[in-house]
Amino acid sequence: MSVRDRERGMVLFAVLWAIAFCSVLVMATSMTFRSLAGIVAIDRDRVQADALLSAGLEVAAGMSAAVKDAPLTARSTVVTLPTGEVRVSVGDETGRIDIGRAPADVLASLLRHVGADDDEADALAKAIVALRDQDHAAPPADGAQRQRSVVDKKPEQPTAPQAQSPFSDIRQLAAVPGIRLEWITAMAPLITVYGSEAVNPLTAPVAVIRALPFFEEARMESFLATRGTPLVDGERLGLLLGRTQQYLKVQQRSVISVELAARTTDGYSVKARAFIVLLKGDKQPYRVLAWNPGGRRVARDAAMVSGDTDGP
Repeated sequence: MSVRDRERGMVLFAVLWAIAFCSVLVMATSMTFRSLAGIVAIDRDRVQADALLSAGLEVAAGMSAAVKDAPLTARSTVVTLPTGEVRVSVGDETGRIDIGRAPADVLASLLRHVGADDDEADALAKAIVALRDQDHAAPPADGAQRQRSVVDKKPEQPTAPQAQSPFSDIRQLAAVPGIRLEWITAMAPLITVYGSEAVNPLTAPVAVIRALPFFEEARMESFLATRGTPLVDGERLGLLLGRTQQYLKVQQRSVISVELAARTTDGYSVKARAFIVLLKGDKQPYRVLAWNPGGRRVARDAAMVSGDTDGP
């Protein structure tokens, strides 16, 4: 091979290498921009979803205020906006079993209702009572604060109902030795930390009534039919449930639970649960006692970040 041919070969190799290198740079730049575009889209969806949740919270407060002093039974609605929709469900926490105040026999009945046998239910109920009594007796650690409303820090403002319960979240039941996760999951819709010793018969879900001691299924139809009539007498309503009546008490609404499920027009979904209180004479339309964001489901997040946008 001549010197000229070798020189031509080297030049050709250098040109091909340069073309390959430029191709790699172009591909890397393209993937970077596609990934950046995906991240920007994800952030936009999160902002829109958070705005939908905020709108849903406002709607929930309006739904609660609309019934005024009437019992707030569980109800829901769907709000549609240009950026997506949000499903809003509200309920009265006095209609649930308060794990920080309910008697041991109510807790035991609740545990049996979700699958514990008699011995397990009695032992766990006593353990819950012992745990909360211990927490009441022990002085708080330095810097420790119970979960409370913002208004508790401002004496000049109307104050929200203060939870005397040692529990600030129902998930703290997991600290009770011997309790099973599936029982906590099953109890979650029936329990609260914002109730009282008794359950409000005017707003209690059917599942809560069934979980109370001495409940008789034969009495439920008459109870529900009477509860659905206008101007029902709450005290007489409880009598329809026989011995279960001793665990019921008509109460004024205090804390409201709000379930939110938002979905943007691009398919981004997010859930949250809040507890709010409406105070008479307050400067604010409502106060948030707790805000618990739920899991996010974003089917296309991973595809966008990786640059693969051909998927669903």
